[in-house]
Amino acid sequence: MKLGVHIGYWGLGLTSEDQLAIVQEAERLGYDSIWTAEAYGSDAATVLAWLAGQTSRIKLGAGIFQIPGRSPAMTAMTAATIDQLSDGRMLLGVGTSGPQVSEGWHGVRFAHQLGRTREYIEIIRKALARERLEYAGEHFTLPLPDGPGKALKLTIAPVQERMPIYLAAIGPKNTALAGEIADGWMPTLVSPEHLPDLRAWLDEGAARAGRSLDDGFDIAPTVNVFISEDIEKGRDVMRPFIALYVGGMGSRDKNFYNKLIQRYGFEDAAKTVQDLYLEGRRDEAMAALPDELIDLVSLNGPADKVRDRLRVYREAGVGTLGITPMAWTREERIDQLQKIAQLAEEAA
Repeated sequence: MKLGVHIGYWGLGLTSEDQLAIVQEAERLGYDSIWTAEAYGSDAATVLAWLAGQTSRIKLGAGIFQIPGRSPAMTAMTAATIDQLSDGRMLLGVGTSGPQVSEGWHGVRFAHQLGRTREYIEIIRKALARERLEYAGEHFTLPLPDGPGKALKLTIAPVQERMPIYLAAIGPKNTALAGEIADGWMPTLVSPEHLPDLRAWLDEGAARAGRSLDDGFDIAPTVNVFISEDIEKGRDVMRPFIALYVGGMGSRDKNFYNKLIQRYGFEDAAKTVQDLYLEGRRDEAMAALPDELIDLVSLNGPADKVRDRLRVYREAGVGTLGITPMAWTREERIDQLQKIAQLAEEAA
């Protein structure tokens, strides 16, 4: 099991110098990949391009490029450029984001997600293979048939012969789509104990494509980490993030994370947290999270406990474990990365 590190959104408390120091320390420690995010602040592509020139080995992952924010051709151009700048280290993660960002920020309807995602990735693959872009789908048509557009091909070639494309997904149908058309799957709030059940959706998609997930498919969940001898402190650090996703990420009717937690057997807690969060009672929503749920979907507490959990992730079939240190200074975040690297080595 390889380790990745998620540095999240740019400019939220840490300086550029801080973030660079964290990334370079992760590279020194042997982390396999670094991942950046975007919502409606910093974009992921600029950060990856900046890091490409200041690192030499660590892979550079988009975690994720938002599908509603870029045309598929633009995503291919960006990925190919970063791949050249980094001498072949680009990992292309894409996802649909959520309805608030898609419709409120990008002005793109949050609809037909499966069909749009399928066509989006098909076009990216054609573009990265430097085929002339001719595509007639339900959601994308290239070139447009009633104008002067020409079937063009990418003028630069990626360094990698086949750039890995990861799909961020949580729901059953999107997860199955990842198994069908992607090279990796990036879920959040994953319980390793429930990974065999979630993998069944991946296998369903892979079967549709006549492929096997044993042929290099990367299961790459993101997990929040805080190692501390004070187990309650470790859990409390996780509460704001988990409450946000379970309670406030999406609408009451469209919250994929809430539905996921219900599938884990926490139906009542998931509904209570959502009710409290949407009523603006966020402290109560955080307090309503069961300790068992926090321990299931995060790495927190004493080192021995975290070491044992790392083994559970590995044995569940995780290929890349994306670490998000829940620490807010350069020194604390680096300390967490160092501890996880050591524990992962001991757990191997």
